[in-house]
Amino acid sequence: MAETVRWSLHISRNADTALRAYLERRGFEHRDLSKFVEDAVRWRLLDEAVAETKAANAAIPPEEIEAAIEEAVQAVRAERFRS
Repeated sequence: MAETVRWSLHISRNADTALRAYLERRGFEHRDLSKFVEDAVRWRLLDEAVAETKAANAAIPPEEIEAAIEEAVQAVRAERFRS
C-alpha cells in the first residue's frame, strides 16, 4: 500500500453536504471520501498539464504534431516488437 499523508482541508458546508450526498447515493462509504479527493486532485493536475501542453504547442501546425506523434509511436513499436 502506498504511503499516505494527512491533509487538513477547509471547504464550504454546501460542498461537503453535496459531496457526501453524492457519495452516499452511489453506495460509497465514509473512507471513500479520501479516494474521491485524491482522484479529483489527479484529474485536475492532468487537466492542467494538458492545458499547458496545448498552450505551449498552439503555434505548431497540427501536421507537424501528428508527424512527431507517428514517429514516436513507430519508434516505440520498433523497440517493443524487436525480435
